[in-house]
Amino acid sequence: MKDITTVIERTDSTSGSDTVKKTKKLKPPRRYKVIYHNDNYTPMEFVTWSLMEFFNRTEIDAQSLTLAVHKLGSAVAGVYDYQIAEQKIWEVLTSAKENEFPLQVTGEQE
Repeated sequence: MKDITTVIERTDSTSGSDTVKKTKKLKPPRRYKVIYHNDNYTPMEFVTWSLMEFFNRTEIDAQSLTLAVHKLGSAVAGVYDYQIAEQKIWEVLTSAKENEFPLQVTGEQE
């Protein structure tokens, strides 16, 4: 965890300058899993391509994850801060919709 320090200076005509330090503990941002869900219509090639395109996976890694989605019903593509997870989900779903595939990708807090 990171510390943040706030310094407040107060000037008083009789005592000069006083310095007060406050230290706060910052919580790490919440992380979200991006989860691909299996369906019977989206081609495995499209799922593999989307993992390579939007998650920077290698072809072999993307194929392995695609098989996991197919066999297990779902698999985690990555874990990200909330805004990044939402952006990746939007990109995949938009691409799937443009290609007329019913692929479902969701986000879940870790």
